[in-house]
Amino acid sequence: MQTFDLAEQGLRALNQTLHAQKDSTNQTAWDIVNAKGSHAIAVGLDAPIEVNVRGSTGYYCGGMNKQATVHIHGSAGPGVGENMMSGTIIIEGDASQYAGATGRGGLLVIKGNASSRCGISMKGIDIVVHGSIGHMSAFMAQSGNLVVLGDAGDALGDSLYEARLFVRGSVKSLGADCVKKEMRAEHLEILADLLERADADAKPEEFTRYGSARKLYNFHIDNASAY
Repeated sequence: MQTFDLAEQGLRALNQTLHAQKDSTNQTAWDIVNAKGSHAIAVGLDAPIEVNVRGSTGYYCGGMNKQATVHIHGSAGPGVGENMMSGTIIIEGDASQYAGATGRGGLLVIKGNASSRCGISMKGIDIVVHGSIGHMSAFMAQSGNLVVLGDAGDALGDSLYEARLFVRGSVKSLGADCVKKEMRAEHLEILADLLERADADAKPEEFTRYGSARKLYNFHIDNASAY
């Protein structure tokens, strides 16, 4: 285990050190101490390493992640896992706004709650939230899966494309073109896999699936009021 003191060595040195790790590295486990809410911790990683962040983080922790596992032992500020491509990010606490925004792959696990716009414009990422999520989550989500064990706020899935949304609790309101959908066998299988990978104590049968009604794909005068 490599230990890096962020307070003593600084953010630039941390990210340069982590960026230097390659697929063949033997320094596969890193412990980041004295995070103290710093921004942009462990961004742009591209190696199969494990990074444990001891404490809460600021903006964009784990952004653009590829291959790495980033484990935040605290809460995360806005944009955690933004545009991540692969790998895993686990947050033991809560996540602020737009967690997993534009994510293209990988798995983002939030053990607490997520604020507004969770999964906005997601493009293939899988997000599992053990708690609840705020308003406008999955806005313009294109593909991937958003799993919520708690409740969802206003305008869930507004202007949704083909992402799948699974919510166990209540939904305050659905956004434009987002509707309740049938839970078929393939969806139960997808959900069971995600719950297991996220170490979530829930059964797939307890969830409701939401998806796109596909009425906003092309402009139609009868739908003008929904735009």
